[in-house]
Amino acid sequence: MKPPFQITKEIHNLCLEISRLIVQYEGLSLPAPQLELRKHAKILTIQSSLAIEGNTLTINQVTDIINNKKIVGPKKDILEVKNAIKVYDILNKYDSQDLDSLLGAHKILMSGLIKDAGKLRKNNVGVRAGDTIVHMAPPYKVVPELMKKLFQFLKVEKDLDPLIRSSIFHYEFEFIHPFMDGNGRIGRLWQSVILYDHSKIFEYIPIETIIKRRQMEYYEALQASTKEGASTLFIKFMLEAIKEATVQFTKDIKPVHQTAEMRLKMAHAHFGNRLFNRKEYLALHHNISPTSATRDLSFAAERNILKRVGKLSTTKYHFL
Repeated sequence: MKPPFQITKEIHNLCLEISRLIVQYEGLSLPAPQLELRKHAKILTIQSSLAIEGNTLTINQVTDIINNKKIVGPKKDILEVKNAIKVYDILNKYDSQDLDSLLGAHKILMSGLIKDAGKLRKNNVGVRAGDTIVHMAPPYKVVPELMKKLFQFLKVEKDLDPLIRSSIFHYEFEFIHPFMDGNGRIGRLWQSVILYDHSKIFEYIPIETIIKRRQMEYYEALQASTKEGASTLFIKFMLEAIKEATVQFTKDIKPVHQTAEMRLKMAHAHFGNRLFNRKEYLALHHNISPTSATRDLSFAAERNILKRVGKLSTTKYHFL
């Protein structure tokens, strides 16, 4: 069964804006050293996601733990960070469409924290805000079937924009609340896994920092979507958070000055061996002029990097 949601004009426009920002920074447009960028994003992601769940460790303390330095702090909080580091270290190893892969991530993340790490819950649970139950999760007996259907949705709806698909998954996951504990951090992790499958640039964008800053809105969007019976409001919130995180990334991380060779290499990675025209090349490198695009393509054709097909306005290219 397809989860209920609507793609509003605002949601559609947010997807377009995020995609436009991402394509500018994919591949070689990132400055070196990329390893340090990845490490910095991981620190912010882990600290923010765990802080949402009440972890008290600071960014500096999380940095020290990643650097194998001893810190003073609550044992539970330190263990949560160490587990999260293990999970995010192998972000590229997870299969976003496989339930067993998610269960494996939960087992690592909650190891030593709960007895049923990596296992779907065997009890009924309610989500509390203070002394009030704000959401009664589905009965535990139907959780395996609900999770099976949720992963079927990921597999079937491949044509749905991954930005939207990942947000729907995040909401539905939190609604099902499949574990006794760790649902929030796993839901945020798995949205990142789905987005990483879409574009590797998301390894450098700590979306959780925005969720942490807008934590009350995050919970309100979850509750409002549950009340409405559709994830539309939560999708909108998550896309706003992703956009804000991506905009911040583009402000903080300036791309290196690109040569024709760098632009062509990025185009090869983007287009593969399929045909493309100058307009598509310009869309990928929107900061250069049409003249520069023509110069790049002529440069590549003269050196047998790519081949011209057609003439004048019908000219297309493909990499050799």
